[in-house]
Amino acid sequence: MKKAQKVLVRNMSPAAQSLCDEGIPFETLDFVYEKSRSFDTLTKNLVAEIKRRAAGCELCYCVEGSVTEDRAASLLKGARIIEGASKSGAAAAAAGLTGGYLAVSAYELAEKTLTLPLVVYDLDDRLLAGDVKLLLAERFGDEAPACYIEGDRADKLPLFEIDRQAEYSPRTALVLYDVPLLEKKRFGFEDFVAVLRRLRAPDGCPWDRVQTHESLRVNAIEEAYELVDAIDLSDPAKICEEAGDVLMQSVFHTLLEEEAENFTVTDMLSAVCEKLITRHTHVFGKDKAAGAEGALSVWEKNKMAEKHQTTYSDAVNDVPECFPALLRAQKVAKRVEKGGWDPATFENFEKKFREEYAELKEAVAAGDKAAVCEELGDVLFCAAELGRAVGEDCEMCLLDTVKKMQKRYTVYEKLVRADGKDPTALSPAERDIYYGRAKHEGA
Repeated sequence: MKKAQKVLVRNMSPAAQSLCDEGIPFETLDFVYEKSRSFDTLTKNLVAEIKRRAAGCELCYCVEGSVTEDRAASLLKGARIIEGASKSGAAAAAAGLTGGYLAVSAYELAEKTLTLPLVVYDLDDRLLAGDVKLLLAERFGDEAPACYIEGDRADKLPLFEIDRQAEYSPRTALVLYDVPLLEKKRFGFEDFVAVLRRLRAPDGCPWDRVQTHESLRVNAIEEAYELVDAIDLSDPAKICEEAGDVLMQSVFHTLLEEEAENFTVTDMLSAVCEKLITRHTHVFGKDKAAGAEGALSVWEKNKMAEKHQTTYSDAVNDVPECFPALLRAQKVAKRVEKGGWDPATFENFEKKFREEYAELKEAVAAGDKAAVCEELGDVLFCAAELGRAVGEDCEMCLLDTVKKMQKRYTVYEKLVRADGKDPTALSPAERDIYYGRAKHEGA
């Protein structure tokens, strides 16, 4: 430092004051903080200023603590690094942490996947401390056990008090301690997997331990339908619960395969992330997509390539056989259209429906049961194509109508019985009157 032609210090601090004691002239970059609107722009501005001043001379850039804890320093390629004492290490020692921990600058916290124990350094401002508190409380809970570090002080307190302290400086740090699984108030994905693994352990839950893919098959279907029902009800609390149940089914099946040494949770997550990236080449690659339809076309193109589907027939035959019939019909209708069959338009539906309906009438008149079954299937398939033509999901539309009919009949029967009549003994004219009244009442 004494041999350098210029010495720059990131910001004035007790460590910088020691240079004065040594008689080493230096300049601080505090002014760069004042003109930077975010941590990202701060880093860019620091690097630019350092490079500008380093032109044509030997320059020493000094940071308090570890060089690896300073993002600007890490971007200065080719520089000689002389490591210093870590701020996070000092904070961990002051808080009594031993073993491994995650260390993150307060300015970078939102970008990281957070785990415990956690050391947050650079907590140099009360407003920043408030932002850190809110972010960490969402992940770990307001009452998470913490330690406030400032100079020689190390005060243990709950997380919600971290922005209520008297002093903040570049040396201020926060330590969050690890919490045993059963004492946690907030959980992450790793905790979720740990709970399921515990249930499957030899001394775990007897019911969970005996489950197989086959025994859980119906649960996956039921949980998916319960999530759909929660969505239909527009109930956020229920959606939250049911989405968790669907995730549980997915991870449970993955753990069964992990135990069989076929693939792991990481394999499953890697596969789905890779699929999202490779199919969204209009986001992560060079493809272009205009609107939702364009994005869907890119997805389908990439999906066919990924699944090695060289013909449209491959895609048509790839529709899962376990789908409900109407949903499966609409999926097939969509794929045969992409393969060159008539597009789904209202006009094409009318023409096709008349043809199929006429053939159904002929089969009924002839008393040919096999032909009736076949022609009725054709008529219903036409209905699936109609859903495509008008841009609606046939499965959901039919379910909505079923619910409407259930509600309407309930009101209908209530009105009939209120008049002392038998719902099964009404004349056609009476049925029409009561049906009209039920419909009028909003059923």
